[in-house]
Amino acid sequence: MATKQEVKKYLAYWFQLGKSVIAVDGKANFLPQPVIVGDRYSQEFEKCWLEIISPETGDCYLEGTIETINELLTPAWDMLPCGRCNMPVPMRNLGMPALFCPCNNLPNWPNTELPSPRSPVSTSEQLITIRDRLIENRH
Repeated sequence: MATKQEVKKYLAYWFQLGKSVIAVDGKANFLPQPVIVGDRYSQEFEKCWLEIISPETGDCYLEGTIETINELLTPAWDMLPCGRCNMPVPMRNLGMPALFCPCNNLPNWPNTELPSPRSPVSTSEQLITIRDRLIENRH
């Protein structure tokens, strides 16, 4: 089952590549920029996320997909890496998988010469993890 955090991360990654979220009624289009500021998601992204999952907004889907965000938040879906580009994609845990990865219509993707989309990173936590690994390796 995909958690709310996994679906949020999924959207954040695809927003970084320029994919937008579209409301089914066509009245709203979401593409917050920037997505990440320092070690957290941007205020623009957080506001967008709350609008996307709000019942008042209605069903929304990531551009290039047919599954709604509300569907992805049900137990029928998991988030797994795409076999082609390693980006997070929804996969049914029962039944047929999604038809396409959102990367299917991105020209020149995957591009290993560009930095890949990422989640926010806490520099201090990363340094502590590196330090701990170095200490372990000395013993």
